[in-house]
Amino acid sequence: MNAPLPRHAPRCCAIADEPLGLTRIFDPEIQLAQWRRPADPVIADWLAAHAGDLGSGSRQVLTPGQRPDLGRLPSGDGRDALAADIALQAEILGELLDAASIGFRLEVVGQAMCPRLHVDRVGIRLLCTYRGPGTEWVEEASVDRRFLGAASCGLPDEESGLLLAGHRIEAIPPFAVALLKGSLWQGNGGRGIVHRSPAVAVEQAPRVLLAMDAGW
Repeated sequence: MNAPLPRHAPRCCAIADEPLGLTRIFDPEIQLAQWRRPADPVIADWLAAHAGDLGSGSRQVLTPGQRPDLGRLPSGDGRDALAADIALQAEILGELLDAASIGFRLEVVGQAMCPRLHVDRVGIRLLCTYRGPGTEWVEEASVDRRFLGAASCGLPDEESGLLLAGHRIEAIPPFAVALLKGSLWQGNGGRGIVHRSPAVAVEQAPRVLLAMDAGW
């Protein structure tokens, strides 16, 4: 069972326990929409059992109804369940964005890929963490965007001035399906959810992350 939804969700984030809640990403003020769902034990147990045999990941393009080819991964019910779940998420994103194809990356990493807070130069991107900690993000009212990127002068996020006093680092739960709005979404210039990859502890490695983008 999921933990109860927060009574006071940040204004830029919409959280729901059903996939229909993902449509909130089209609200102008919403920069992050989450479909919170329980972990699939078949996938989770399979990933844990084969943590050292997952390779470096995969990149593919799917058309509607197509299942990904995960033949390079260890066989088992978990691989079949993962393929079906990736296909489901590609179908959801394709329908939401009216896209003819969906490109995805299944990342298998032992450390943070993008450890600094940033905004993606995309329209809308889908993320789902299957193993390890989820993507971290910050409410709009907690950041000073003047210190994003090079303006941080290489200082850590907590020291650069980007994070304001009283800020709180949020995290997308594992297996939640999240839509992140970037700066290239129509009317969203100068905005987009501020987020970063989490640190990965040795006992949590490797982190397995699904990232999807629409092909037009």
